[in-house]
Amino acid sequence: MNELSTVTQHHDAIGKVLNQYIKGAMSGRSDDMKPAFHADATVFGYVGDDLFAGPIQDLFSWNDENGPATMLEVKQTSIDLAGSVATARLELQNWTGLRFTDLFTLLNVDGKWKIMNKVFHLHA
Repeated sequence: MNELSTVTQHHDAIGKVLNQYIKGAMSGRSDDMKPAFHADATVFGYVGDDLFAGPIQDLFSWNDENGPATMLEVKQTSIDLAGSVATARLELQNWTGLRFTDLFTLLNVDGKWKIMNKVFHLHA
C-alpha cells in the first residue's frame, strides 16, 4: 500500500470518529458520542468567564442535559496527521442555539483512532 492511500485511510477513519461525535451531539445522547473518545479523554474550554475543564464525562453529562441538536450544522475544517497522532477542527453552528469551534487531539490506540482531548471555544 502506498503512503497516499494509507494517509487517505487514516483521514477517513478520523472522519468516522468525528461523525460519531456529531451523531451524539445531534441525538443529545452521550451513548452515541462515547465510542469516539478514549475512556481517559478530557475536555477544556470557557463558558463565559467559567473554565469548563475535566474528564470527558463532563461533556457527556452536559450533552445529555442539553438535549438533541437537531439543527446542528458542522464544517470539518482540518485534519492534520503525523503517524499515530492527529489533530482535527470542527466548526459547529446551532448546537441548540450555540456556536462552537472544537479542536481535538486524536491517538491511534490499538489500530483505532480515539479522541484524547477536546478543547473548545464557545462564540458569543
